[in-house]
Amino acid sequence: MPELSTTIDEVITALEQIISESIRTNSRNGYFAALYLKVTESVKQGIQRKQFEDGQRMERLDVLFANRYLEAYHQWKSGQEPSASWKLAFETAEKRSPLILQHLLLGMSAHINLDLGIATVEETGDTPLEDIHNDFDMINTIISSLTYQVLSDLGRVSPLLSLLGLHAGNNNSVLIQFSIDNARDGAWCFAEELYEKAASERPQVIEERDKTILRLGESIVGQSGFLKFTAWLVHLFEWKTPAKVINVLRGQKKQHFTVGKTLA
Repeated sequence: MPELSTTIDEVITALEQIISESIRTNSRNGYFAALYLKVTESVKQGIQRKQFEDGQRMERLDVLFANRYLEAYHQWKSGQEPSASWKLAFETAEKRSPLILQHLLLGMSAHINLDLGIATVEETGDTPLEDIHNDFDMINTIISSLTYQVLSDLGRVSPLLSLLGLHAGNNNSVLIQFSIDNARDGAWCFAEELYEKAASERPQVIEERDKTILRLGESIVGQSGFLKFTAWLVHLFEWKTPAKVINVLRGQKKQHFTVGKTLA
């Protein structure tokens, strides 16, 4: 397994490697990595612009946070067992039927709802948890703004996405009861719960949280009735070449791929 990152620049390099590998292999794992790279680059800019109360602490938190995703990814690639919520995301990435949006939401759910609280407590250590609250909210403000920004990109690769009530400028989706604001608030509550536990008790708390987020993930991909039909219709007109989708989500305008008979 590759060594974990120690700086935000190393995180960016690691994410770029996952994206390049995903483009080369046409893997849907690159969807979340492309979105996450945008977030990480924006956090780096925020640190440089002194948007955070403690820039050095924020870089440490960003690295701890990112390493949980990077470790889970490499565990999966090497045949090891990541957290249950990440396992679901990686298993789903091997399937053609879920929407691009669902792939993104699974990664976001595992990373924000599970990993963010853990990384926050790890960075806090013995200092008061509240000391990091403002910067915690700032990083989530960045995540939130970029997540909604990516809807315009999704509109290119998933032209009928608006049928689900989700499009640029609309923060509500009838697809699932999920929002970045709820994920942020839940992550902070989880961090508070974890912070109050003794070190020996934390693994059990994390395991229970992972089970909860797994169920949330299952609800993201498990549709029925009319909603299932609508998702099927949206998927019918989505781009079918992962490499080209990743290219759009990453924000690079021109790449050349050999494609078969797909919608893209």
